[in-house]
Amino acid sequence: MFSLGEQGPDHELGERYEGTPARRALTGVARLAAAAVAAGVLVAGLALPVVGGGGAAVVQASDELNLKPADLMEPPLAEKTTVLDAKGKPIAQFWDVYREVVSLDAVAEVMKTAIVSIEDYRFYQHGAIDLEGTARALARNLQSGGVSQGGSSITQQYVKQVLLNAAVTDKEKKKALEASYARKLNELRFAMAVEQKYTKDEILEKYLNIAYFGAGANGVEAAAKRFFGVHASHLNLWQAATLAGAVQLPTATDPEGGKKNRQRLLERRNTVLDRMAQLGKITPAQAAEAKSKKLGYKGTPLPGNCTASPYPYFCVYLREEFLRNPAFGKTEEDRARLLYRGGLTIKSTLDPRMQAAAEKAIEKHVYATDGPVASEALLQPGTGAIKAMAASRPYGTSARKGEMSYNIVADTAHGGIGGLQAGSTFKTFTLITALKQGMKINDGFTVGSGFRASGYGDFKNCAGGRIGDPTHTITNDEGGGGFKTLQTGTWNSVNTFFLELERRVGLCPTVQTAKSLGIKRADGAPLKEFETFTLGINEMDPVTVANAYAAIAAHGKYCAPMVITQVTDQAGKVTDHSPRCRQALEPAIADATAHILSGVLTKGTMRAVGGIGRDAAGKTGTNDDQASAWFAGFTPDLAAAVSLGDPRGAIAHKLNGVTIGGRYFGAVFGATIPGPIWKDTFLAALKGVDPTPFAPLDTARFGGCGAECLPDRPTPDDDTPPGDAVVVTPGVTESR
Repeated sequence: MFSLGEQGPDHELGERYEGTPARRALTGVARLAAAAVAAGVLVAGLALPVVGGGGAAVVQASDELNLKPADLMEPPLAEKTTVLDAKGKPIAQFWDVYREVVSLDAVAEVMKTAIVSIEDYRFYQHGAIDLEGTARALARNLQSGGVSQGGSSITQQYVKQVLLNAAVTDKEKKKALEASYARKLNELRFAMAVEQKYTKDEILEKYLNIAYFGAGANGVEAAAKRFFGVHASHLNLWQAATLAGAVQLPTATDPEGGKKNRQRLLERRNTVLDRMAQLGKITPAQAAEAKSKKLGYKGTPLPGNCTASPYPYFCVYLREEFLRNPAFGKTEEDRARLLYRGGLTIKSTLDPRMQAAAEKAIEKHVYATDGPVASEALLQPGTGAIKAMAASRPYGTSARKGEMSYNIVADTAHGGIGGLQAGSTFKTFTLITALKQGMKINDGFTVGSGFRASGYGDFKNCAGGRIGDPTHTITNDEGGGGFKTLQTGTWNSVNTFFLELERRVGLCPTVQTAKSLGIKRADGAPLKEFETFTLGINEMDPVTVANAYAAIAAHGKYCAPMVITQVTDQAGKVTDHSPRCRQALEPAIADATAHILSGVLTKGTMRAVGGIGRDAAGKTGTNDDQASAWFAGFTPDLAAAVSLGDPRGAIAHKLNGVTIGGRYFGAVFGATIPGPIWKDTFLAALKGVDPTPFAPLDTARFGGCGAECLPDRPTPDDDTPPGDAVVVTPGVTESR
């Protein structure tokens, strides 16, 4: 009952076209001329070829006008970008013009019939211009002295939408909409070319995909979902009539605009139903039944932006990475246009199973209503692929609901706001530096329970400045001293041992080691290079810390964090994105580091938490007086970092005397909450994954000599007088 090719009675004009296309064209042109004469206006040089017909009719009064087909530039439609997880499931969408392009066979027949019936019921019979409709409109327009009535065919409407969508500046948009004969003639020239280039079905498909229906929905598929929560292929009669009625005045009938708009839309729907019945496309009974229906507008939320994603923190990271990456455009404006309008399909690195493991582990130990917030990032060693990003609070804009308005798992470049001091997780970089300089795992020295620089030149930053504060004593939280080796000092996270070790191997070499593993401050500022660098005074984010430890797991191979593995553009062109890696550490040194750090779980600060039943290693970290707590750990297959701190201000709201996850804690350390979160995450995330062992320690090189292998004063220029380039140490961290 909903055929498109047949025409019913012409109730507006009382007749239909008859005879050959040439005769119809001549008749139409004659009527145009007659209308113009009746209005007292001369139509000069009007050429009106009937595209697809048997000839062309020309009313020639002068050569001022010469209508010839003009090629229309048809840039790709602005279309939403879809992000997929590593398994291919959609997880996010980006758009500023919400549209889903569909083929004509994915649109219900009744929708096609409804739009043709109300917008251009002779669409399949006429060429680029509906001569009858144009004659009627021309007569009225000439009588009114302006353009008061349209008469545009669907093809002309498509042209108008193309020109409007291609307009960038306000001036261009205004020109595309201006009420003038010049615009109408240009549209007709373009329409003639479009009719020559495409079939009628192709034109209708393009029109249905470009048309704006109101409520933020561009194209029939987006409109069907937005208005009724269905695909365009599943629209019924009254739904199709509603959408067909909306395209004429999408702003005035926008149901989001209030009660009056909805009433206007209902009236337009009924007008469409009446027209379909007049044309014989539906029966009067069908029209009456459809008109009895309520408007039925659902206002289905348009999917898009990271607040609508099930993985918002990962979504924010990917969005910011795309906008910053020159591979996706020369300027940020170019990249934004591509992301929000380019209709891309982006395959990401997110592993939904690992994401679920992280979320469940965090929920177990930290509630969303707690003051402190836990966050975790999981990365794959050897690729830098971010597999999961989770936090104890939901992402969003409602502070009242306790939502996080920034990406607490990432740095400021990826939506974060500054991070937390990383604590003793930074001792690992001093350990690596010692191994690089020739120390063995059992080399060590005797330290006291407190450390104080002997002078202002005990340490040097990478600018050559003398660092060290002899007026401030740094202590061990556990109060222990004595002989410590690289192993035992690391296992028990002894502050005084690592300060002395850093003094011996050098502050700058330690900073350089950290930088080689991708360490940078979360706020983007230069790293603070004080003697307490090894104690983690720099604010970090879980992604950066986890990725540094992932390089150790990958035998010293550092790979930049990555979230995008493949991009498919609107034309179907596929571009793969590979990891960006370099060898940051000698493999034997990275493996020796993993060997020592594995003892943290079995003999050190994490021994009460325990291991995970396979080779694993890591380091706890707690900031000065428990302002923040961390654990960074890895296996050969996965690395992660967990941070815990209060977003209201970690220094002002420390982790002492707090209730977290329904439990009271007098003091929170790295092994108190972050360590158990890491353990629970890895037990679930690696379930079913065959364990990969660590590479064995090169005992010939790192087996240990049991003596002090480095001198007390390794710096060659100790003759600089005390007080040169003095820098006072900021806050320090304890040892756990």
